[in-house]
Amino acid sequence: MPEFTRTQTMSQENLQTDDLDRRIITALSADSRRSYADVAGEVGMSTAAVHERVRKMVERGVIERFSLRVVPEAVGLHFTAFVAVRNDGGAHCRDIAPRLSEIPEVLELHSVAGEHDFLAKIRCTHPRALEEVLYKIKAIPGVARTTSTVVLNTEFER
Repeated sequence: MPEFTRTQTMSQENLQTDDLDRRIITALSADSRRSYADVAGEVGMSTAAVHERVRKMVERGVIERFSLRVVPEAVGLHFTAFVAVRNDGGAHCRDIAPRLSEIPEVLELHSVAGEHDFLAKIRCTHPRALEEVLYKIKAIPGVARTTSTVVLNTEFER
């Protein structure tokens, strides 16, 4: 077997999860502060076994981090928009992305195929704040234009 294929196969094996891992992930996804004893009771394992499986999933990169989710409205972020960003061709997208990451209102940035190069999720206090963010984005060298879609209501978010 060629070296590349063997390495690729080993890498894929390292990221595979079984049904018990998926059940643990589902339980922790609902509330990552849950105790391992609580998760163990839900998935039908011992606390030590859950702890060991979580440790291994962290080591393998299946679980990247444990985090908290703040309710945006509770901290004054009542306005959400998705902004599509198009490169002008004069700058490489790899040069634009780091600049977009410096804008605190840009919560997510996705490189996309199609008419635009990026799709950014933006949260801010009100429409005027979005206008200020758009000025910052358009001032980045290489940004040709933006197209904004304002969120009226979020049905669900995971």
